[in-house]
Amino acid sequence: MIYPPLRLAWTVWSLGALLYLFAFYQRVAPAVMTDQLMAEFAIGGAALGNLSAFYFYAYVAMQIPTGVMADRWGPRRVLSGGAGVAAVGSLLFAFAPNFAWAGMGRLLVGASVAVAFVSTLKLASHWFPPQKYALASGLALFFGVVGGVMAGVPLRLLVESFGWRGVMASAGLFAALLCVAAWVFVRDDPVERGYASHHQGAGKHHGHTPILAGLIEVLSYRNSWLLMLAPIGFSGAVLTFGGLWGVPWLKQVHGLEPKAAAAVTSVLLVAWALGGPLLGNWSERLGRRKLLYLISGMVALAGWAGVIFFAPPLWLMVVLLAITGFASGNIIIGFAWAKESLPLRLMGTASGVVNMGPLLGGVFLQPGVGWLLDRGWGGELAGGVRLYDAATWQSGFSLLFATVALALVIVPFARETHCRQAA
Repeated sequence: MIYPPLRLAWTVWSLGALLYLFAFYQRVAPAVMTDQLMAEFAIGGAALGNLSAFYFYAYVAMQIPTGVMADRWGPRRVLSGGAGVAAVGSLLFAFAPNFAWAGMGRLLVGASVAVAFVSTLKLASHWFPPQKYALASGLALFFGVVGGVMAGVPLRLLVESFGWRGVMASAGLFAALLCVAAWVFVRDDPVERGYASHHQGAGKHHGHTPILAGLIEVLSYRNSWLLMLAPIGFSGAVLTFGGLWGVPWLKQVHGLEPKAAAAVTSVLLVAWALGGPLLGNWSERLGRRKLLYLISGMVALAGWAGVIFFAPPLWLMVVLLAITGFASGNIIIGFAWAKESLPLRLMGTASGVVNMGPLLGGVFLQPGVGWLLDRGWGGELAGGVRLYDAATWQSGFSLLFATVALALVIVPFARETHCRQAA
C-alpha cells in the first residue's frame, strides 16, 4: 500500500486543528469582554479570573482522560464528541442568567475542547511521516493562536455590534457544525481509507495497557513530568496576559482604547503562533531539543522583565511582546521532545500529561494575578469595573515573571533525545 497523499492528510488533520482553533478562541475570549462580564455579574478581579479559569480547570482535569480516550477510542470519536459538548457549553455560557451558570458553561467548554490538541497530535502521528510531526504540532498551535487573534479585535468589534451573548451563541452553532464534519470526514488511521499508515505500530494488536498502569509508566519517564511543568511558565504567562489581563492593563495604565489594546495583545499571540512551528523546525534541523528550548526560554524571561518592570514606551513594548511571544513558542519543542522520550504506544497518554502544563499556567496565573490585583485595589470603580493603579498591575504581573523564571530552571534537568524516537 502507498502512503496517503499529503492533501488528504492535511484535510483530516485540519478538522482537529479547527476544534483547537475554537478552543483557543474560547480560551482568550474573556480578555475583550472583561468590562461587560464584571458589570453583568457584579464581580471583581479575583472572581473574573476564576470565571475565565473555569475553562482551564476543566481542560487540565481532562488531559489525562483525553490521552487515554485518544489511545482507546481514536480521534474521530473523541473529536466529534468534544465538539458536540462544546456547542452545549457555549450556548449555556451565552444565555447564563448568573455567575454560576456562566461558570458551568465555561467548565463544559473547557472539558470538551480539551480533546482537540491531543487528538490532533494523534492524527499527525498516523497521517504524517515522523519528520513532519514537529511541523504539524507547530501548525496546530498556529491554528489555535489564529483563534486567539479572532478573539481579539474582531471579537471586540462583534461584541460592540451584537453584544457578547449573541456572539457566544454563534460560536456554539459553529461547534455543532464542526461536530458533524469531524464525524463524517475524520478517520483515525490512513488504513481506514485504503492507505498505508505512518504509525510504527499500525496493524499490530498489543491490547490496551490498563489506564492506571499506563499513566504510571508515562510518569516513570523523567521527561514526561519535567516537560509538563516547564510550560506552566512559558505558556501560562502568554495565556494570562493575552487571554485575560493584558487588555485591561493596557486600558487602565496606558490609556488605550479597547480595540487598540486587543490589537497589542494579538501581537503577542501571533508571534507565539509563528514561533511554535519555526522553533520546532529549527530544533529538528539542529538535531537537539534542550539547547534551543533553553535559549528561547531565556529570551522569553528577558522579554517579560522588560514589559513588566521597565515601563517601556508603547512601540518598544509591542516589540518586546512580539519577541516574548515568539520565544514562548518553544512549547512545540517540548511536545516533540516528550513524544520522542517514550514509546509510541504511550503517545496519547503522554501528550495528555504534557499538555496539562500550558493550561495549568492558566489555572494558577489567571486567578493569581486577579487576587494580587484585588489585594492592591484602592476602591476606585468606573461603571461597575474595578480600576487598579500601575504599581498594583506590576505587582500582579510579577507573578508571571517568577513563574517563567522557575520554568527556565526546570528545563536543564530533562534528558536530551537528539530528535530520535525512543524504542
